[in-house]
Amino acid sequence: MKTYDLIIIGSGPAGITASIYAARYKLDFICIGKEHGGTANEAFMVENYPGLPDIPGIELMKKMKNQAEKIGANIITDDINTIKKDKEIFSIKTNGEEYGAKNIILTTGTNRTRLKVPGEEELRGKGVAYCATCDAPLFRNKIVAVVGGGDAALTAAVQLGDVAEKVYLIARKDLRGTPAWIDTINKNKKIEVMLGKSLKEIKGDNKVSSVIIRETGEEISVNGVFVEIGATPAIEIIKDLGIELDSSHHIQIDESQQTNIKGMLAAGDLTTGSNKLKQIVTACSEGAIAANTVYKIIKRS
Repeated sequence: MKTYDLIIIGSGPAGITASIYAARYKLDFICIGKEHGGTANEAFMVENYPGLPDIPGIELMKKMKNQAEKIGANIITDDINTIKKDKEIFSIKTNGEEYGAKNIILTTGTNRTRLKVPGEEELRGKGVAYCATCDAPLFRNKIVAVVGGGDAALTAAVQLGDVAEKVYLIARKDLRGTPAWIDTINKNKKIEVMLGKSLKEIKGDNKVSSVIIRETGEEISVNGVFVEIGATPAIEIIKDLGIELDSSHHIQIDESQQTNIKGMLAAGDLTTGSNKLKQIVTACSEGAIAANTVYKIIKRS
């Protein structure tokens, strides 16, 4: 089993950026990820990444990966099964290999909660979206549905209400978010709240065209569906290591991206960093900081 100075786990924006910096620092490292690009691949169009306006998420991530590999990053496609620590060394087992690492940067992101209805997966990135901050401007003067009743759904509806022609806010029960957001929604005539309703199906031929309401069978014409029913940090592989989490199960980090476990850092959407603004640009920032921290740790030793 070879032991590296650093293994980066996850190959989304945080992991790829950490790889770019680690390669420039000439660290002995590898990056392991199941799906290169992560949830950023789901963004139909990214319009808020500096210097690269109007670029599909999957294309942006290809550019990042190509840049990392061009300067020497070894990005491996594999699934992590276990991570254990014995004294100062981490042991990482994948489906096919076992690796050792003196330091780890976790960049596994979050798992978006899916509706699990017909049409959702087929139309993901074709009108089905999971990030209003990323994709709301693409639906200017269009009709959209937001599914959910918590703060994430409420803020998405408010944000979309600023640009869309009409917003249907569909919640299975009462709205349970911050009262101020509920007041804002009730004052916006473009937002129609549908309580006690859920989606049975998302329809469309290569792009979203309508949704079916489960309780009534009503079909509503929409151009987009924003699923905002929650996301959980992807921490399954490290849950037995004693890592400190906050109340929403995000990994507690300090300003250098370090956790309470020596040698283990974290970056991106699964952390408490960046005021929990889950954006590609903030994930990149945290990945860069984490790689820089590892470099400093190695130099000191």
